[in-house]
Amino acid sequence: MLMIEEVQITWLGHDGFKLKKEKVVYIDPFQLTSAAEPGDLVCVTHEHSDHLSPDDLKKVVGRSTTVVTIAACAEEVKLLRPKAVRVVKPGDTVEVDGIQVEAVPAYNTTKFRSPGNPFHPRADGKVGFVLTIGGIRIYHAGDTDDIPEMAALHGVDVALLPVSGTYVMTAAEAAKACGILRPKLAIPMHYGAIVGSAADAEAFRAEAFRKGAAWRVEVLTPEP
Repeated sequence: MLMIEEVQITWLGHDGFKLKKEKVVYIDPFQLTSAAEPGDLVCVTHEHSDHLSPDDLKKVVGRSTTVVTIAACAEEVKLLRPKAVRVVKPGDTVEVDGIQVEAVPAYNTTKFRSPGNPFHPRADGKVGFVLTIGGIRIYHAGDTDDIPEMAALHGVDVALLPVSGTYVMTAAEAAKACGILRPKLAIPMHYGAIVGSAADAEAFRAEAFRKGAAWRVEVLTPEP
């Protein structure tokens, strides 16, 4: 866990994060092992089971929780009976409890399950999120390659970037994306659970520093 201008950032493992400043925000909670603080806002990037995990969402979604997600996840999320489900697509912006949530594209350009069949097709409308909390812009890239739309994401303070390859960016590709985003802080994710290891995170840190792609890179210890 670390702090950036009074926003507490906790890596939950894999692509899961908890953000806290007055309100409690979760993004893609997965394989939570301890009692979790109820969320005011929960964001789910897409429908794959390591992102839309009903068993984990049950631990953080309650009657006072608003869930922001894509249409492919909406029916599953509604079964949890949250306060509200806000359905978004890339390009949408919503506000929840004073937190601005921008849905941004997340898709593969070079990672395929078979020729011409990407793991995360652009046409599916899967997303990443840019959340503005207390003036801090935090970009959770979701499951994505380094895509052209990243160049339009201005003023990103914190970038949470997948680094494991196979289904998402490699460490080198994530460092390239970091060089486009130029965040104050970059944190690697998407390793240590489904695919990838701490070596990918360290490779990202070394390459991002070599490129001067971020003011600060932190490899966090998961706190599930």
